[in-house]
Amino acid sequence: MFSINKINELNKSEFLSIFGNIFEKTEWIAKKVFELKPFKNSEDCFLKFTEIYESSNKKKILKILNAHPDLAVEKKLTKDSANEQLGANLNECSEEEFLEFSRLNKEYKNKFNFPFIIAVKGKNKIEILKIFKKRIYNSNEKEFEEAKNQVKKIALIRLSQIIEIN
Repeated sequence: MFSINKINELNKSEFLSIFGNIFEKTEWIAKKVFELKPFKNSEDCFLKFTEIYESSNKKKILKILNAHPDLAVEKKLTKDSANEQLGANLNECSEEEFLEFSRLNKEYKNKFNFPFIIAVKGKNKIEILKIFKKRIYNSNEKEFEEAKNQVKKIALIRLSQIIEIN
């Protein structure tokens, strides 16, 4: 955990190595946030990350959404995604669950053109499958907004694991 004072003292390289994956494989947001230092407090830092994300155009948001891995079946995960999926026991799927995730991932991507995204912290694989099965019936517009919100939740969870809340 870093204090806001320590974060304000980081050089660009250090900052990017710590915050470059707050938004999955989207270092450009961290680069922009770095330019906004110093931060008054942790809330100010969180706000800067979310403002840059939320002010991004739809094309950039889609790129961010597509940087996320498929749940339970993706083999090449970032350290953050791997830890999050482990926490939800997505690595312990039965053959039936694995096939269900595979089918849903494919069907969802075909429908929405981005992977299913959910902040898995505090959820288990059964809850996630239940939500997955429900959200696949959303309209494109509704699901785009839901995925966008889930990405923001994931980013805030990741930030809260790095920054001391003051």
